[in-house]
Amino acid sequence: MPYCRRIVDGWVDVGSLEEIAAAGLVEARAGSRLLALSCRDGLVGAVSGKCNHAAGPLGQGSLDGEYLVCPWHHWKFHRLTGEGEPGFEEDRVPRHDVRVEDGRVLVSALPVTRRRSKPHPPHPLARPIERLPGPPRVVGISATAMDRRFPRFSTSEALLAAALSRAAEQGCETRTIHLDSLRFRACEGYYSKAAGACTWPCSITQMDPADELAEVYEALVHWADVALVATPIRWGAAGSLYFRMAERLNCVQNQVTIADRVLIRNKVAAFVITGGQDNIQAVAGQMLTFFAELGFLFPQFPFIAHSRGWSAEDMENNVALVRESAELRDGARELMDRSLALAHDLLATEARTRTARGGRKAHHLDD
Repeated sequence: MPYCRRIVDGWVDVGSLEEIAAAGLVEARAGSRLLALSCRDGLVGAVSGKCNHAAGPLGQGSLDGEYLVCPWHHWKFHRLTGEGEPGFEEDRVPRHDVRVEDGRVLVSALPVTRRRSKPHPPHPLARPIERLPGPPRVVGISATAMDRRFPRFSTSEALLAAALSRAAEQGCETRTIHLDSLRFRACEGYYSKAAGACTWPCSITQMDPADELAEVYEALVHWADVALVATPIRWGAAGSLYFRMAERLNCVQNQVTIADRVLIRNKVAAFVITGGQDNIQAVAGQMLTFFAELGFLFPQFPFIAHSRGWSAEDMENNVALVRESAELRDGARELMDRSLALAHDLLATEARTRTARGGRKAHHLDD
């Protein structure tokens, strides 16, 4: 960032024209104000360095012709006027006057235009979290992958179905989400840019209406009282679809960090874990830790699992065992009973919307 000298007669020296022209786009400060300085064809522009959307650092972005592109979510503002790209001119970041003297770039300490944000309708997921009246609600999420045109027997899905059937018998509303039937993008690392770039709703969900993970967000944050997640074991870990979903759920946990807000409120999670390979304890440990960090609570004995071990490569016999096992189905049904009992108690409890952050994955961020 160019050195910012003191304010003299309302102007700030932000650097040499030669250096700014060579860089094309840089950050600077006018007092406490962050600026995005750009130079194209010898003409210098100075606008606020904070994007209207989520305060992304415009000076760390890129130039697309005469427009600054925010590095976080790619909003565009004219580098000289601060106005949004065509169609979004009503969005405007503040502009500062610029003059060049003796090869130095001087910027007005105060902006000469005001920030203006065009009203954008909020995403449906951004609505207030409020449990609507009705019976207990259970969502089952399957992380099994298969060609649904030619379905195969899935041991984890069979036990998930048994548990959901038990919930329906008790008068609950139930939904099943097959992750392999949803078209959703992998996490693209907005959190790696900055914690503030990882938004709620998810940045991808807001920008891409075709992304279908909104169904999972809706179920976990707004609709369900109980979430039962079923996964196969793949090389000693949960299935790849589970991890693809989990990475996208980071935006839920990240709200504690950037907004001091707990999104998962008085909700129960439990798990079904099956596979031809072992390592159940590690798979369960990861799932329990992750869903605890989201804010879920767990019943006593919060998962059921089945594996015949490392050397059991005769998967057709594993399938037959689970298909015929009344014991495993009874285990799935009782897992649902325990989950619903806890959910019933939680529904009568005031939900926690904030949490102490010391020692948590929610350290306060510098402004």
